Amino acid sequence: MESYRAPLWLPGGHAQTIWAARFSRRFTGEPPRFTRERWTTPDGDFIDVDIQPGPPGVTDPRWLVVFHGLEGSSDSQYIQAFAFAARSAGLAFAAPHFRGCSGELNLAPRAYHSGDFEEVAWILARLRKRTTAPLLTAGVSLGGNALLRWAEEAGDSASRTAASVAAICSPIDLAAGGRAIGRGLNRQIYNRMFLASMKPRALAKWAQHPGLFDRERLLAARDLYEFDNIFTAPLHGFKDTEDYWVRGSAKPHLHRIRIPALVLNARNDPFVPASSLPTQQEVGDRVTLWQPAHGGHVGFPAGAPPGHVMTMPQAVLGWLRDHA
Repeated sequence: MESYRAPLWLPGGHAQTIWAARFSRRFTGEPPRFTRERWTTPDGDFIDVDIQPGPPGVTDPRWLVVFHGLEGSSDSQYIQAFAFAARSAGLAFAAPHFRGCSGELNLAPRAYHSGDFEEVAWILARLRKRTTAPLLTAGVSLGGNALLRWAEEAGDSASRTAASVAAICSPIDLAAGGRAIGRGLNRQIYNRMFLASMKPRALAKWAQHPGLFDRERLLAARDLYEFDNIFTAPLHGFKDTEDYWVRGSAKPHLHRIRIPALVLNARNDPFVPASSLPTQQEVGDRVTLWQPAHGGHVGFPAGAPPGHVMTMPQAVLGWLRDHA
């Protein structure tokens, strides 16, 4: 993926982002088939995890675990493509849903956020009990930042759970990403798109827990910065959006990672400014940086129209296996 080049018929970061998400093929042959498991969390809430078992007759397959991005789910194009890559490689696959993202409102007065490493730790520990081998793990966008924060906090103990980790198009500098999505065309397209699903979900949470936050202020919010200031930050123990961005960002702590880690970011990602990406000197020798010029945000389409999005998951899975 370091040398990835976008198809000539799909120029620019916005086109590579939007077309890949909406129109490109995610798999060949049969679609991924998941079995959903509902897990009770330590605080009495629940999360849903979609499982694709390994090959028939294999009693202890290796596992690939992929965490989705903001407002994502197992229906997201990248999760479907990763599930296809795992099936092709003979791996079992798990797609955990962050709270409230599986199609049903969760119970507790909380949701999820970019630095949710404690939730990631609990999920990975439970999946680790299913296999004799440490897990191959990846996270996309928000999920990748949260996964890296887990690896940073776990330090040397991470190797008992995960063999390798990868973050794809993750806003590891949350302040830079937050400012980028709030400006110009990003504000008109992606900011509106995310708020269109996040606001109703937050209002449903308010109905579930009346008075949890200032409902009128949330209704008036016009960007993700305001939404996080009213909802995400206070519900998850942060003072405000700025505090959330500082404490949730993975970039300042990448040198603390003690297992092989891949950080993949396209330099034309509309959400993640190229100027905010780390250099190899900043991250330590356990972290590999792939920063191709093209790809958009979790796009990386390939082939003739309508294209497909299977190249990136296959490359990332190959790296995870080679470095396990």
